[in-house]
Amino acid sequence: MLNIMTYITDIIKYMKVPLIVGLLLSITAAMLGVVLVVKQYSMIGDGLSHVGFGSTAVALAVGTQPLYIAIPVVVIAAYVLIRIGENKKTHTDAAIGLISSSALAIGFLAGNLSDGFSSDINSYMFGSITTATVSELSYILPFSLIIIIVFIFSYNRIFAVSFDENFAKASGMNTRLYNIILALSTAIVIVIGIKVMGTLLISSLIIFPALTSMRIFHNFKKVVISSVIISVVSFLIAFFLFSRYSSAASIVLVNLVFYILAAIFAFLRKKLAK
Repeated sequence: MLNIMTYITDIIKYMKVPLIVGLLLSITAAMLGVVLVVKQYSMIGDGLSHVGFGSTAVALAVGTQPLYIAIPVVVIAAYVLIRIGENKKTHTDAAIGLISSSALAIGFLAGNLSDGFSSDINSYMFGSITTATVSELSYILPFSLIIIIVFIFSYNRIFAVSFDENFAKASGMNTRLYNIILALSTAIVIVIGIKVMGTLLISSLIIFPALTSMRIFHNFKKVVISSVIISVVSFLIAFFLFSRYSSAASIVLVNLVFYILAAIFAFLRKKLAK
């Protein structure tokens, strides 16, 4: 028992920054994930992660701070995809596939043209939360606080727009502004999360907790709260148990375990209810 406590204390002592960054990403991604899944925009997160990779690669190729290019590019892509999703005649999945595959191709080409990027491509594809720095924390901390505060104080409006945008619009709500804020928030979380979670894994941090919670609860508030809890617990388990390995991949696997358990629970509950 003493060895376990010493192990945990040492991790907290030497990896405080990665721990805080991971917790902030887990909370904000889970909150945004519920809204994206309810609005059937869950795959947008996956598409934006690819756009983030491509724009980051271009920034590195030209020798510019990645966030200066990645954030505006991903924000624009997020807004375009959400606007496409509003048009029922447009195939959103096709647009996501087109944009994400193009972004990956551009990113890979930029990586090959820049010195040293191709050798470090693994970190951008799969990430590692243990490499998070004070620089990442300085970006994610204020943005996370803003997202959390806005979500809490605008909960009723977020609920209304998420479930029935036409009713919200008829009630006088500025749904266009809501979608812009949603696009901006999702883009920022994805861009900052790419460095520590990787292009291929950051979208799972958004989708998994929401889907898991929805297997258990059918109330929006309960889904949001449980999604945050599941996301944080999954991160902490992966962070402390698999800190020596690829913790980003471990976070996804722990989330997968929780989803399977929730699916089994939902199945048994349905059977017993008959």
